[in-house]
Amino acid sequence: MMTHQRASLLLALLIGSALSFAPSPHTTSLRRIQQSQTILQAGGFEWEDPTSDEADPGVENPFKNPSLLKSTDGDDSLKVDPARLLSPRLRGCNLYFIGMMGSGKSTVGDLVARRMGTYNFLDTDTILERAAGMSIPEVFEAEGEEAFRVAEAQVLDSVHAHVRIVVSTGGGLVMRNQNWSKLQTGLVVYLKVDPEVIMKRIEGTDRPLLQTDNPLETLKKLTEERKERYEQADVTVEIEEGMSVEDVADKCVRALHDFIDDNPPAWKQAKAKAAADGLDWVQ
Repeated sequence: MMTHQRASLLLALLIGSALSFAPSPHTTSLRRIQQSQTILQAGGFEWEDPTSDEADPGVENPFKNPSLLKSTDGDDSLKVDPARLLSPRLRGCNLYFIGMMGSGKSTVGDLVARRMGTYNFLDTDTILERAAGMSIPEVFEAEGEEAFRVAEAQVLDSVHAHVRIVVSTGGGLVMRNQNWSKLQTGLVVYLKVDPEVIMKRIEGTDRPLLQTDNPLETLKKLTEERKERYEQADVTVEIEEGMSVEDVADKCVRALHDFIDDNPPAWKQAKAKAAADGLDWVQ
C-alpha cells in the first residue's frame, strides 16, 4: 500500500508530463483549418457557425457512395481509403478505444489513426509508463491498483482536451464514472473479444490482474464486471478469432461511418427537414 506522499509525487509527475506526449492543440494545420471556418462574435466569444459551408465538408459515407467503388473487372474495392474520409466527417472529434486487456486497442487504434492521416494516436498506458518511469506491472507492484487508477484518470484528463486524436485506454478505465465525462466528449469504440481469444493472445504475459491460479476465469470475471460499462460505447465492434489487425480496423472505420450517418447533428437534421418541406435554409 502506497503512502499519501508517494501518491502525490506520482500524480504531480503525471500532471506535468502527460501533456508532453499529446499533440499540440495549436499546430499549423489546425490553425489553417480554424482560419478557413466562419467565425462570428457572440457575447464576446468566437463562435463557429456549424451551418456554414466550411464547417460542413460535405463528405459522405464512402460505403454508400457508388462513385467511390471500382467497377472494372468486377472489383468492388474502394478507390480511396474510407479511413481517410472519416477524418473530415468527424470534424476534430476524438476517438476513444475501450475494451479488455489484449483486445487490440493499441494496435488497431494506431492503425486507424495512421490511415486517417490527420489524427494522432495516443496510448494512455504508454503515457503513464513514460511519466512514471515504470512499466504498468511495476506501477501496480510499487503503488497498488488504486494509485494506478487515479494516475490513469489524470492522464485521460490531460489528453482529452486535445482534438484530432485516437486514444487507446486501459481496460479498467471505464469503471470510474469521472472518466466517462471525458470519454463522452468524443466517440467511444468498444472492441469486443471473447475471453478465450484474449487468453490465447496474452497467455504467459505479466498482466498484473491475471496473476492468479486460474487466469482465464479471472479474465471472464473481469469481463463480466465491466460488461455494462463497455456496452455504453457509441460503437461496438465484435472481433472473431483469426481476424487480422487490418480486418478489425476496416470494421471499425465502417462502423464509425455508419454511426455518423445514423446520428447527424441537430442542425443537419433541421436543414434536411427544411429541404424535404421545400423551404429555403436560412444561413
